[in-house]
Amino acid sequence: MPEKPGNQPSVRTLDAHALRGLAHPLRMRLLASLRQDGPATASQLAAKLGESSGATSYHLRQLAAHGFVEDAPEHGKGRERWWKASHDGTAFDEGLIHDPATRGAADVFLAEIAKIHTQELNTWLATAHEWPTEWRGASDLSDFTLRLTAAQSLELIEKMHDLINSYRDLPPSDSGSGSGSDQDRTETVRFHTHAIPRRTAE
Repeated sequence: MPEKPGNQPSVRTLDAHALRGLAHPLRMRLLASLRQDGPATASQLAAKLGESSGATSYHLRQLAAHGFVEDAPEHGKGRERWWKASHDGTAFDEGLIHDPATRGAADVFLAEIAKIHTQELNTWLATAHEWPTEWRGASDLSDFTLRLTAAQSLELIEKMHDLINSYRDLPPSDSGSGSGSDQDRTETVRFHTHAIPRRTAE
């Protein structure tokens, strides 16, 4: 992969081979965990995801064979193997949906993405009361309906992505030394963007 410019994440665009290697619910959850929470061992991921370490070990090796994860030797202090994600994100080629050879894998991949988003949203709704008022006010559940051409919709999506990525790797707050307020403390924030056309009655 070429070096990522500025604050843009490193993204792996799926081809048919890579899609077949990733389109499995457990592999997608393993990769998501490594991307969001950092390097881990198969045993740690098994405990976190409620799976056996044998299953996580096998699927991590499959992810490695397809270039999605790699060794993280800088974390290895014992005999167990540590893994890390090879890229920040994954880009989906819409052509994979229209190819009969990859349609099934594409359906599995997209359905799992939707499932992960739904699980994250449900977790937030169930635990929002545990968060400070500032963070509850800084969350968002909004939807909008616009009349756009396909080109305008794509332009808006790209602008939203650019805006979100412009907030990556911001310098830490000056009050991050521990003397600042809770409002100054950073947390991991997940953003989901869904742009879906729908047919309306004429």
